[in-house]
Amino acid sequence: MRHNKKFNHLSRTKSHRDALLANMTISLIMHKRIFTTLPKAKALRVYAEPLINRAKNDCTANRRLVFSYLQNKYAVTELFKEISQKIAQREGGYTRILKTGFRKGDNAQTCFIELVDYNENMLKAAGNEKKTSRTRRSRKKSTVKAEGTEPVVSQETPVVEETKAETEEAPKAE
Repeated sequence: MRHNKKFNHLSRTKSHRDALLANMTISLIMHKRIFTTLPKAKALRVYAEPLINRAKNDCTANRRLVFSYLQNKYAVTELFKEISQKIAQREGGYTRILKTGFRKGDNAQTCFIELVDYNENMLKAAGNEKKTSRTRRSRKKSTVKAEGTEPVVSQETPVVEETKAETEEAPKAE
């Protein structure tokens, strides 16, 4: 029975699965984006994000621990020098999975997984958007400028009530 075994085994033995995830993590670190199937990407996220988190603290113990998982000194150097600089302020969520459709041969759901801080197109789009709130919560007679947040009171001419004497005199003047 599979009680309490929650991670995806990917139809592989433990040694094969570890080798697969290590190779995919190395490719992700070196190329910043890789195309794969959705279950592999989800398993890779669980495997790679703790290793990426270790790169924030550049010490010998962390380097040795990451190297014991990856077994590639170029990937470890890339991770601790370049990637750690970009993720220094980020608390978590170093990878993004974007679904791309279904594979033609076996109809497997494909996606690409990428490092979040390395997609320049999405960073430009996020920088260009300006958040403007256009909610109006009350029915005051003030209007809000489109650009600023300073309310401008509308200038209306005050209505003067006419008395009965003034209304009666006006027709007599004719």
